[in-house]
Amino acid sequence: MPLNRKTTWIAVAIIVVATLAAYANSLGGPFVYDDISSIPENPSIRSLAQLGAVLNPPATDGRTVGGRPFLNFTLALNHAVSGTDVWSYHALNLAIHLAAGLTLFGILRRLLARAAAPVVADAEVIAGIVALLWTLHPLQTEAVTYTIQRAESLMGLLYLQTLYAFLRAAETPTSRVWSAWCVGACGLGMMTKEVMVSAPVLVLLCDRTFFVGSFREAWRQRRGLYLALALTWVPLGLLVASHGGNRGGSIGFGGSIGWWEHGLTQFQAICRYLWLSFWPHPLVFDYGPQRITGAMDVVPYLVPVAAVAWFTVRGFWRRTALGFAGVWFFAILAPTSIIPGPTQMTVEHRMYLPLAAVLGTAVLGAHRLAGRRILWAGAAVAVAFAGLTIARNRDYRTELALWEDTMQKRPDNPVAVGAYGATLSKENRLPEARAALERAVQLGPWYWDIQGNLGTVLAKMEKFPEAVEAYQRALQSQPNRIEIRENLARALVRLGKIDDAAAEYRRVLATPPGSAESYAGLGICLMLLNRPTEAMDQFQAALRMRPDDAETELNLGNVLALTGQPTGAIPHFEAALRIRPDFAEAACNLADALFLLRRPADAVSRYEGALAAQPANAMVHARFGALLAQLQRGPDAITHLTRAVQLQPNDATYRLPLADVLLQSGRTTEAVPQLETFLRQNPPRAEAVQAHTLLGTAYRRLGDAAKATSEFQAALRIDPAYAPARDGLRGI
Repeated sequence: MPLNRKTTWIAVAIIVVATLAAYANSLGGPFVYDDISSIPENPSIRSLAQLGAVLNPPATDGRTVGGRPFLNFTLALNHAVSGTDVWSYHALNLAIHLAAGLTLFGILRRLLARAAAPVVADAEVIAGIVALLWTLHPLQTEAVTYTIQRAESLMGLLYLQTLYAFLRAAETPTSRVWSAWCVGACGLGMMTKEVMVSAPVLVLLCDRTFFVGSFREAWRQRRGLYLALALTWVPLGLLVASHGGNRGGSIGFGGSIGWWEHGLTQFQAICRYLWLSFWPHPLVFDYGPQRITGAMDVVPYLVPVAAVAWFTVRGFWRRTALGFAGVWFFAILAPTSIIPGPTQMTVEHRMYLPLAAVLGTAVLGAHRLAGRRILWAGAAVAVAFAGLTIARNRDYRTELALWEDTMQKRPDNPVAVGAYGATLSKENRLPEARAALERAVQLGPWYWDIQGNLGTVLAKMEKFPEAVEAYQRALQSQPNRIEIRENLARALVRLGKIDDAAAEYRRVLATPPGSAESYAGLGICLMLLNRPTEAMDQFQAALRMRPDDAETELNLGNVLALTGQPTGAIPHFEAALRIRPDFAEAACNLADALFLLRRPADAVSRYEGALAAQPANAMVHARFGALLAQLQRGPDAITHLTRAVQLQPNDATYRLPLADVLLQSGRTTEAVPQLETFLRQNPPRAEAVQAHTLLGTAYRRLGDAAKATSEFQAALRIDPAYAPARDGLRGI
């Protein structure tokens, strides 16, 4: 029976308008969770010109893009358009979802047109209702609004395109275009997500169910197409093998969760998916670990799943549409249901494609009972789904809001509690972050990333001994996690354990290709150990790996300056400033190097330029003041040092040089309060000795011998060999 074009275009318009309205509030949602490592921290998407890197995305730490070159390519397109601004990523996600919904509509209307009356008479209506409900269903939000789950929605679109192209090829067997389209879409899907593995099988089952009636006849008529589709498994196999077959440890057999235990949990997961298909509340971003170890625990879930499976087998044997829908449901869920994952037993975005089978079955059943009256019921459900989708998208408005929502629904989920703590850490709410992460450790002590995030919070709170312990606990279960070992090394540096820190960096560098961060960190350790030549080698190695690193350029310049090579240091300070024009420390060090080369006017000009760009930078004011003091420009030096103190009144660093210049300028009474305040701020030992001595000198000038004597004696109690204090005491 011919399809009704007018009804088709009305359905298309309704699907497009309704979906755009439902997802309009998702376009500004930030990157969250796995988005971070796969988009802003993914170096392979930064240049489309480097196509080799784009098509070979990193798979470290189970990164979502690993082994999925076409997914990574689409992210690189977004990066070329908007960098790391989220709008283009969300816009493309929504476009993919819309295209998938319209493709589903096209598939259903063609399949239903081959069915018996009265279904064939209402093919467009039924197909339109199913596609509309599918695109608006709030269960789809995770695959659309959660940016990196484009992996699911893009694979879903290509899966649907594979089937749609097959239908067109089967209807017009003389045309090779649709057959090529079918194979091409299938191949791209294999390079997007591994769940695409079942697509060639579903095409064969579709052919057998709706067209030729048997596998033998399908093979006879279209063996070339099936051989071509089978060849798409080759790149999929190579991609999976290239990343160890376990996606960086995020899935696979032989992990902490056995296949039997994981398999048992999937009966519960499938029941959950079916329930959410009809009653989508509550939706949970991360369900956390769910362990079912006993056969009796699984019985309540086994019975309904077995019933659905029985009807599927029965319908498949009879070559019915409902049998095909059941096979669709189980075949697409099979890869993630069979292959274990350490934490993700239940994941809502896995229902992206299987949901079509559930909704299609439900709408067909309703049509048999109510006929065309389902149009109004479908419209009411669509409005309800759209409202729930809009509400769910609000949960993605901030990363913190998303994890708060997840914790409320799964308060004992260590992943959610830990991620909530890590997000609080990003917002510098450190006491709250520590409390959340410590609770997460209690709930799931085996999660290395929670231990690592706790270490990061403790390091931010300057509790370095505790941070070191947390990092070491994380490394016990994951000794090869580079970022944890580097964080441990940084904490050891802060504890003054430079040799231990260097050893941690060397452990990272022992495994090629190493890490630019570890080369740079080892260089800093070698600087602190007074081994500048070796430090230079490490900084240069870091820059070869990461040439746009301003900090490393600065450190390399610092080493050259410290070894009496200011001329060699200048190009590195300038490079640091090209990379980061607001890099105040590089500007100051460049100015000081110019001063050492007896170019005072250039040095002053550099400082003035830095202050023009950052007039409220206390450090630049202080260092400029120190240079002006050396140039015998006392009043100007006092102006800048005073400004530094005003900008940072609680930082003792700037008061001592200000007091020194005030004394040199004969402004003794102004120097005294600066020195007294400085000493109340508990300065380091060497600076305290200098401050007591200067204060003694000030009191002696003011004629207060008793206070002068007391200050000189205080200096000598700290350092009995400090000559200026001894000389001052003798001069009273």
